[in-house]
Amino acid sequence: MKSKLETILIVDYGSQYTQLIARRIRELEVFCLVYPFNKITKKILNEIKPSAFILSGGPRSVLDKNAPKLNQEILKMKKPVLAICYGMQLVTKNLKGVVKRSTHREYGHTIINIKKKSLLFKGINKRKIKVWMSHGDNINKIPKLFSITSLSNNKIISSIENNKNKIYCLQFHPEVYHTDFGSKIINNFILNIVNIKNKFKIQKFIENKVSELKNEIKNKKIICGLSGGVDSTVTAYLLSKAVNKNLYCIFVDHGLLRKNEANEVSKIFSKKFGKNFTKINASNIFLKNLKNVSDPEKKRKIIGKTFIEVFDKAAKKISNVDYLGQGTLYPDIIESIPFFGGPTAKIKSHHNVGGLPKKMKLKIVEPLRELFKDEVRNVGRQLKIDKHLLLRHPFPGPGLAIRIPGVIDKKKILILQEADHIFIEYLKEKNLYNKIWQAFVVLLPVKSVGVMGDERTYNYSVSLRAITSVDGMTADFYMFTNNQLKEISSRIINNVKGINRVLYDFTSKPPGTIEWE
Repeated sequence: MKSKLETILIVDYGSQYTQLIARRIRELEVFCLVYPFNKITKKILNEIKPSAFILSGGPRSVLDKNAPKLNQEILKMKKPVLAICYGMQLVTKNLKGVVKRSTHREYGHTIINIKKKSLLFKGINKRKIKVWMSHGDNINKIPKLFSITSLSNNKIISSIENNKNKIYCLQFHPEVYHTDFGSKIINNFILNIVNIKNKFKIQKFIENKVSELKNEIKNKKIICGLSGGVDSTVTAYLLSKAVNKNLYCIFVDHGLLRKNEANEVSKIFSKKFGKNFTKINASNIFLKNLKNVSDPEKKRKIIGKTFIEVFDKAAKKISNVDYLGQGTLYPDIIESIPFFGGPTAKIKSHHNVGGLPKKMKLKIVEPLRELFKDEVRNVGRQLKIDKHLLLRHPFPGPGLAIRIPGVIDKKKILILQEADHIFIEYLKEKNLYNKIWQAFVVLLPVKSVGVMGDERTYNYSVSLRAITSVDGMTADFYMFTNNQLKEISSRIINNVKGINRVLYDFTSKPPGTIEWE
């Protein structure tokens, strides 16, 4: 696949938005790879033979003593370069321009003024556009043979280019949805400047991946942990296509799933995989291990450790297993550890990322680790997976444990399951479910006074969370109507004993995350 497809190489300097660059490129059906700056070698460049480079932003300053450096081989290859934020400053410094610390830091929405025609801005008819900035250093002097193509309202250089050598630099982030015409700018670079012709097709991905899995696993056995979510479902179907009866699926019910979910999952997958499907009811073990634990990271680690222990015990009952299949996606890896070990900052841990205890002695297979959620759904469609499974909202591995801030117990889980079920059923009833990327209820560790039936109550409060997104990396809250919020609130309070107050979370990502913990 790498040798046949034209590839964009994204050089990661630690930006939390690096994966969004890859996401935008994939939207164009163009293949790309992400490598951290310190893993770029002449050998790798010769192997990949990139058609172009994109240099990401990053949290450091190019003026720092130990700041990430630009590998000179990149410029020597004379391929098109798009340098973003830190990448722009790095190119400027390397080509003898001047970067200085600014007394005016630009962060968030900023208006830029396009000063000169550019292939990068082709098709953008406005002279002023709103972009997303995040920088403290500015370009004080541009390198020779470069020209300024835009300035911000603060008179700070926002973009420069050397059209002859096809080097284009942006101080703002076109990959972030907050930037107007951001996708257009990336499109112009990829399709018009780089002129990519050979596209990355999902059907071809499936064919290559199935062939790759067959060659790797051969006639050996592989086990796969099923949760009923989109990721693990598509993983299992893809593995089944490659290894057929050598796939064994294990579903661990940790007691932290949505209402009726355990039974639904068991019914669907026992029909698909027959005797090769095993369900383990371990809810009591998980609740015991989580007793009196309130720290969210500790919860995740306990759930991850317990899952491995329960899974390992079940796996040992299947003889001669060599492989473990996991539904790890690209965003999971980016938020936990960098895809290739780069400098991106860790946000939170994911219990299916980072490997297994040595005692399991299984080789991990993650067939979807290079894909984003919508690409995984596209794979699922090609594999003829039921729409009911494919269109389900994302659900975290730790389940409801991270939707109950504070200490967890059985009573809280039951209350949350009921409230969440009412919320989701309302969305389906009003044809809102598929318009929303993810929706759920959080049971807050707060009780408040209420009046119900002329009696005083002192019950829990819950917060509704509903967001729209394309990839889950950035998100906006869904704007319900006043009447819709009233109806949802009324249904929850009237039907769930233990709740007397309903709130709504008006927070985008960033600055918040989708989940509360």
